Order: sequence, then structure tokens, then C-alpha cells
Amino acid sequence: MMNNTQANNRLIVIGGGAAGFFCAVNAARLHPGLSVTVMEKTGKLLSKVKVSGGGRCNVTHHLHSIADMTKRYPRGERFLKKAFTRFFVPDTIAWYAERGVQLKVEDDGRMFPLTDNSQTIVDCLLREADRHGVIVRTHADVTALEKTGEGWTVHLAGAPALEARYVCVAAGGFAQGQKFGWLTALGHSIEAPAPSLFTFNMPGNPVTELMGVAVTQAQVKIAGSKLQETGPLLITHWGMSGPAVLRLSAWGARYLQEQQYAFTLLVNWLPAYNENSLRDAWPQWRLDMGKQAIWTKNPFGLPQRLWQFLLQQSGIHENVRWAELPAKEQNKLMRNLTAMEFPVKGKTTFKEEFVTCGGIKLSEIDPQTMQSRIAPGLYFAGEVMDVDGITGGFNFQHAWTSGWIAAQLA
Repeated sequence: MMNNTQANNRLIVIGGGAAGFFCAVNAARLHPGLSVTVMEKTGKLLSKVKVSGGGRCNVTHHLHSIADMTKRYPRGERFLKKAFTRFFVPDTIAWYAERGVQLKVEDDGRMFPLTDNSQTIVDCLLREADRHGVIVRTHADVTALEKTGEGWTVHLAGAPALEARYVCVAAGGFAQGQKFGWLTALGHSIEAPAPSLFTFNMPGNPVTELMGVAVTQAQVKIAGSKLQETGPLLITHWGMSGPAVLRLSAWGARYLQEQQYAFTLLVNWLPAYNENSLRDAWPQWRLDMGKQAIWTKNPFGLPQRLWQFLLQQSGIHENVRWAELPAKEQNKLMRNLTAMEFPVKGKTTFKEEFVTCGGIKLSEIDPQTMQSRIAPGLYFAGEVMDVDGITGGFNFQHAWTSGWIAAQLA
């Protein structure tokens, strides 16, 4: 049994993910004599770190401007502008470098460990926990937090309660609002959770026969809204994925939830053109390639399977030459190239990297300390807050930043 003096020198971190571990190892390092315990509900530690980036771990993104970086967060931009002044991308790079982990930058700005192996990051964090005496408990399910004097009583399922001076909640995002009950009981309020970062299902659509076809630049738009993104697009056996679609799902998370994931996606396969500018440029191609079969001559650099699919969907036969293209089919092709309609019915979680928007309202948390404005001694880190980023290392940077700030314990 821990006596009052020991409890007064204890931090309990709820959640054994990226934000929780970063808070725990930094708190133990910065405050010698502080007892730090990580409580993980499941049997797995750092599970998202392990699977992220296809098992390589996309640690952060190579953006050194806070203003540019915060534009990658559909929710939390203003909050992070303040938080990032305390711990930002260069700090993350330096923190890992000091512990023997070098990061490299890819062409799209994503940063990975030089080893291309997420286990490098997992091992680094576990080593730090070991070095600084962090106690790690798995299968530790926190059911309630109770304010007791200057500290906290942490109630557990099937185990004795623990006393602590500080608590940091880094439990990740919850898919259902009622799972936040143990935090709303303290007076906190939440923004209702909604899935973010998902792919679009197009059941029965002939485009799914092109699974595996990728386009380096396409513009995707939700019909009837202002939501649109441009970037790489991948056709899958269930519909569409790739960075453009995932970013669109993040920005449209709440709207698409309201639509119950039934909407029309407009795809412009040639984002340098709209239907009118394509119509203006068309006569030149028709003239230059007049004698050639349209099925074999694709002037747009589109994958050949996709080009033939677009011709098929526009009612254009294999033996038609460019100069013989009838007006009706030509108009349909131009529309399909710049605003092709795809009915979407449903979504699929993007790999194991499930992200939710929603969480503890940011107005109730001090971005300079990550301390609750409602309950002193209570801190937050990571996705449990109403902050989420698009793909590319942005969610991890928020985890490192909020974990590091919370570790200062104000």
C-alpha cells in the first residue's frame, strides 16, 4: 500500500499509446523522485505506433512553420498554434536523435526512422520507460476518477483503487460518446466523436474492377458541398482510397457522418482542367491525333486501364479514331474526365490507423500546460482531445507535443 507521501509524488498516465508513453517517460526524466505509472486497458503497448505507416511509423511531418503545420488539422488548429510554440517538429527530431534514432524525410514530407521499422520507435520509448523507472501495467481498466484533496483516486475494474497527485488522460479517441462518461462525470464536456480517415465504399460499381490502379493527381469533391481535395488516388476492390480520399474524409468527417456515408463523389482525373478549359484545348488533340485509334492513344498520361474504362463509360468503341469521335460521346468523355460521378455507400477504416474526431472540448484545456481548466492536477494528451490531423505524421506530432507539455506538470 502506498502511503500519502508516495501518492503525493505520483503521476498516473491512463493509456499506453504514443501520447501516454511520451508523457510518462518525459515526466519521469524531468521530475526525479516522481513515481510514474502507465495504465493500459489492453494487453498491447504502443499498438498504433507499431502499425502506422505500413509498419514503418510515420513519426512526424517535415514542416517547420507552425502556421503551415496547423492547417493540416481539421480540428484543433488554433489550440495547436499555442501548443506547438512549446514543442514542435524540430524538437521531435532532436528528442529522438538524442536517443539514437535518426529520422529521414521522404519526398512528400513524411518522416520515418532510418530503419524503416516502427519497432525502432517502440523500442526507444520502452527503453526510456525502463531507464527512468516508469511502471507499466497492462489490462488496467480505469473506470472512474475521483478528486480527493489535492490529488486523485483512480478506480480500476477488478483491482484496488490507486492514489495519485497527478493524472494524465491519454486514452485515445472513443468511437462512442458514452465511453467518455468517466470524464464528463468530472464536469468536462465533449464534442461528439465521429470517424475520420476512412476510405469510400462503392458497392457494385464497375470502377472496382480497376483495383490497384493509382493516379498521382486527382481532384475529389463531395457533390453539394465545398469539400474537395487534390492528391494521389487509389482504386480498390471496394471503392477508392489514397491520400486525396483520406484527407477528404478527415475534413468532411462530421458532414459525411450526417449523410450516413451515402453521397456522390465527383472525381476530376485531370485536375489541371475543368470541363470548360478541357473543351477549349480539345480541338488541338483531335487535330494532332485525328487518324489514331482513341483507345490506344491517351494524351493525358492516365493509366491505360483507367483511360479505356473512361472511354467505355462514355460509350466510345474500340475502333473509333480521334477525328471520328461523335459530339455526344465526346461531351460525355469530357464530363467523365473532369467530373465523373461515383455514388458512395459506406466507409472502410483505413488499415488499423483508426482516428476519431471529437473528444474533450479544447476550451476546457490550457494549450500551454495541457492541464484541465476544470479539474487542477488533471492533464490530457493525444487523441482524447478534440484534435485530429490528416494522414502524414500529423496525429503523431500532436501526440508528442501534448505528451511532452503535459509531462512538465505545469
